[in-house]
Amino acid sequence: MADERNLDQENRWYWEQLALRCVASLERNNIKAHYVPGREAACSKVLDMIPPGVSIGVGDSVTLLQVGIIPALEGRNCHQIFDPFRKDGESYFPPTLRQTAEIGKKAIAADVFLTGINAITLDGKLVNVDGFGNRVAGLVFGPKKVIAVAGVNKIVPDLDEALKRIKGFAAPINVKRHQLKHGLDRLPPCATSGICSDCTHPSRICCYTVIVEYQPRPRIEVVLIGEKLGI
Repeated sequence: MADERNLDQENRWYWEQLALRCVASLERNNIKAHYVPGREAACSKVLDMIPPGVSIGVGDSVTLLQVGIIPALEGRNCHQIFDPFRKDGESYFPPTLRQTAEIGKKAIAADVFLTGINAITLDGKLVNVDGFGNRVAGLVFGPKKVIAVAGVNKIVPDLDEALKRIKGFAAPINVKRHQLKHGLDRLPPCATSGICSDCTHPSRICCYTVIVEYQPRPRIEVVLIGEKLGI
């Protein structure tokens, strides 16, 4: 007898159909996109997309950490990797603003830039909100190749829902991550309330909003993963 309590198959089917619609929309906007079923396939796919010996810049991304791309690249022993939030093979935070700026500049001048995505609309727009600006800078300008990874939970119906998702969910969760995982204090109000107040706090992380609607030349490739990943 079927176990009606388990909806894993149905959920996988639903997310795959949604992801494939999203991939088709991204392709119409000249953004090459790939769908893979899970994080292991995503890691393998990204490694296949990066030739040996190239330099790599990294934007802060929980999804990249969950997929395991950075350790896999470090294991090749043939890449120079510039990551403002990683040192000697370990994640570290907070770097000083000077460190972030110095490494961030090298990251957006690398051959390949790796990043996550805050939200992807069904009509193929990439939506990101950044605190330092290094992540969105590398996305839109600099490296010859950008590889963006995202779980299916980042798919939203439209631009309004993308911004609601980012400010109403992703930003407060990300700020709380910095508090719980990295011991930061003096955080914006959403670290306490869980609600965006459109603050002017000096540690605000919603500072730079970038929407990629179309790309005139094929720099950005998206790997859309059939799991709920990242924030």
